[in-house]
Amino acid sequence: MGRAEELPDRVRLARLHGVATSYEPSPGRTVHVGDETVVAVLAALGVDASTPRAVRAALEAYTREASRSLLPPTVVWRPGRPPGRSRPPDLARPPDPARVTPFSPASDLSGLPEGTELRVETGEGRTYELPPGSWDGPPSSTPHGPPRKPPSSAASYGTSASAPYASGAKAGTGRAPEGDEEDEAPGDRYRPPLGVHALHARAPDGRTARAHLVVAPDRMPAPPERTHGFMVQLYSLLSARSWGMGDLGDLADLAAWSGRTLGSGFLQINPLHAAVPGAPTDPSPYRPSSRRFPDPVHLRIEDIPEFTRLAGPARARAQELLARGGRLREAALRPDGRIDRDAVWALKKEALELLYEVPLSPGRRAAYEDFLAEEGRSLEDHATWCALAEVYGPDWRAWPAGLRDPRSAHTARERGALHRRVDFHRRLAWLTDQQLAAAQRAARDAGMGIGLVHDLAVGVHPTGSDTWARQDAYAAGMSVGAPPDAFNSRGQDWGLPPWRPDALADAGYAPYRDLLRGLLRHTGALRIDHVMGLFRLWWVPEGRPPTEGTYVRYDAEAMLSVLALEAHRTGTTVIGEDLGTVEPGVRDALAARGVLGTSVLWFERDYDRPEHPPLPPETWRRDCLATLTTHDLPTTAARLTGDHTALRHRLGLLDGPLQEERAAERAEVGGWLVWLRALGLLPGRTAGIEDLPGASWGRPVTPSGETDVFPEDVDTFGRDPEGPEEEAADPDALREPPDELRGPGSGPGPRGEPDGLTEAFGNLPRVPDDGFEDMPLTEGPWSEEEKRLTEGPGPEEKSRLVEGPGSAPGEADAGPRATPEEVDALFGRYGGSDAFRAALGEEADAFLGGPDEEAAVAALHRYLLRTPARMIGIWLPDAVGDRRPQNLPGTSDEYPNWRLPISDPDGRPLTLEDIAASPRLRRLMRALTEE
Repeated sequence: MGRAEELPDRVRLARLHGVATSYEPSPGRTVHVGDETVVAVLAALGVDASTPRAVRAALEAYTREASRSLLPPTVVWRPGRPPGRSRPPDLARPPDPARVTPFSPASDLSGLPEGTELRVETGEGRTYELPPGSWDGPPSSTPHGPPRKPPSSAASYGTSASAPYASGAKAGTGRAPEGDEEDEAPGDRYRPPLGVHALHARAPDGRTARAHLVVAPDRMPAPPERTHGFMVQLYSLLSARSWGMGDLGDLADLAAWSGRTLGSGFLQINPLHAAVPGAPTDPSPYRPSSRRFPDPVHLRIEDIPEFTRLAGPARARAQELLARGGRLREAALRPDGRIDRDAVWALKKEALELLYEVPLSPGRRAAYEDFLAEEGRSLEDHATWCALAEVYGPDWRAWPAGLRDPRSAHTARERGALHRRVDFHRRLAWLTDQQLAAAQRAARDAGMGIGLVHDLAVGVHPTGSDTWARQDAYAAGMSVGAPPDAFNSRGQDWGLPPWRPDALADAGYAPYRDLLRGLLRHTGALRIDHVMGLFRLWWVPEGRPPTEGTYVRYDAEAMLSVLALEAHRTGTTVIGEDLGTVEPGVRDALAARGVLGTSVLWFERDYDRPEHPPLPPETWRRDCLATLTTHDLPTTAARLTGDHTALRHRLGLLDGPLQEERAAERAEVGGWLVWLRALGLLPGRTAGIEDLPGASWGRPVTPSGETDVFPEDVDTFGRDPEGPEEEAADPDALREPPDELRGPGSGPGPRGEPDGLTEAFGNLPRVPDDGFEDMPLTEGPWSEEEKRLTEGPGPEEKSRLVEGPGSAPGEADAGPRATPEEVDALFGRYGGSDAFRAALGEEADAFLGGPDEEAAVAALHRYLLRTPARMIGIWLPDAVGDRRPQNLPGTSDEYPNWRLPISDPDGRPLTLEDIAASPRLRRLMRALTEE
């Protein structure tokens, strides 16, 4: 297809609008998208492609508009990609599947007629004349350019889109450099500052144009240092003060404790977006009403200053609500307890209505009015929607016709009639914002370099606040999902309407910028769920199965540049959830812009080798958040013990027979145990691997007389390749596994005598069989060693958690060295064979048949520390041995998704106080400091 006319008109039209007519789910396999899908998706973009005549008319209209337009709706300018150097692609040629952004219209000014005059106006009235060729270079790296009075003709060109952005972090973070006008180079007089401005063009033939100009840095801010932190679903973290679910007071407390006691650098939480109201509320934090504002259900009522000023009957009623909240907490903390979000919100809403009647003090009134002015129309729309939903229900599509338009006269009248309810919901947004700010301050005051890591869901509920207020920005009749793949042959439909890429560009990405500004107010890092959505999303026409969807392209250059600009403004690190099927080139593009990836241990494998062995830790990417699991995956204890397979079997979710699923699971776990022993991270002996013919195993004998087996054919990866080699007087001592990781029964003496954990940590109080109630964790007398463990790692030990591999003084290699060729020989010789899989299964059975699951969890976390990952995430339920997943994909009512408190290995719910005092958590964190 060398000429444009060889492409069918509909295919050509679809490509012009970023709609795929085919895609490659795997290399060498092409799937063609049906015409009905293409027509439906184009219609959602405002393009009629229903008939050949309509297609030709749409192509002609596109050509006419392109010939008249001097500028695209939005232009992006950054140092690494000046807008004058791009070149449009040959649209007649099929796109290169290896290139994720074949063309970014927002970064291309190469087609401007020679002699075109360009001028930039900022919100502060500064003007930058751009002589020909100046846009081929980088923009200013500072937030402000030299002040220049606009020329007298400026009035004919309009005004700026927005004010320039101040450089540097928001108050209290101090992580981004501040700009200084006096430091600008002379050439900066032609280079606009970072921010969003108005770009004006005048061609020699008299044509004029105006566009939004986004001037952005190349990269997102990097994390301040290598660090570790907990990951938790906030609702699951109940304390002795919670009203039946975790709240922002609990968040601040967990941040303060983990930062000060454990040296944690961050605390990642689930999305706190506002949910769609009404009972039953959708409990998923990933399908909200609004991503722009947080949900007031997370408020700690007693921490609101007006609570102490309640008097008379209002105070008595508040105390009754407080007591009822305590009963909800007790119910959730029973062994079979569930979090009842609707009941929690009913109590909190009534309490907040009591507090609303308490007049604000002059200072708080001034702060509230500042918040209203700063949030502007976005908050007004959200609060109006909340008030209208109380009267007409949560689905705005079923409201009276006049109220479906947020700008209609009917809506204005109703807003006036409901002005107190509108102000009530504005007040709730302010109170929630204040407590979020307090939680981030607590994290930073505790020494966290990052603090809170907020989570951005991939989309919003179709009936919620965001879609009502920004209807023009969403594609009506479409839903985001995923195409069929090896894990889900039917594809996925997430029920989330997608943003229209053309509407975003026309608005200068204002909806996206507004969203990011709200999220980044009180955070040190932002996790973006399904970050591949910045490049393309799978659109599913309403009423059709996910298999009948197609990809729609977004301008990733613009999306990433807006993200970089907002992140730079607040000094925020950005983490992309890039798991699953990822388009070729996306991870490289994200890394080039400074977006950290997400690496989950179970998926980090060498898929070019037989049996797909785990990647050696030092070969992992550096720019990532490394972790063992996520909210959508089994807890590590459940994966190791097989509990998650048994659960899926009970719910009918297994793809194959139970016996086959268990065998595959046992083989995977057994393989990991072999690797962990090879690295010296795990003690014990193998059960079946050493019996394979030709397998050479080193078998040093321990003082107990047992054989600790380390495969000679597996390299002891993880030591600093540039660090000094340690010599030991006794070579066999290097093979001895660390004492602190010995599970019960693996140390000297018969089972029942003091084990390795006891010897390493002293005689800590044991968890009684009936729970934590009788464990004396706060009363003495205690030995100095017991006090040190209760208080957590000291400053020197905390530093080991962030310095990375080889940082511990005197670190010794616990296993024999082997070459990669020897690793290949082992897996190549037996990989895929029944004998190999059976041997790995025996390995898993022998180790996990006893009480050694805790040691394996600790070893896997130490494995993460041997990677170069900049952030190490510890799933808080993993730290206490929880075996229940927070969310089980593929279920709704069959499993209590998003409604379980954190629990111990026996399913007994734990409070924040229990977690902070957990011997198991302390042993895990101690093991990490030893690494």
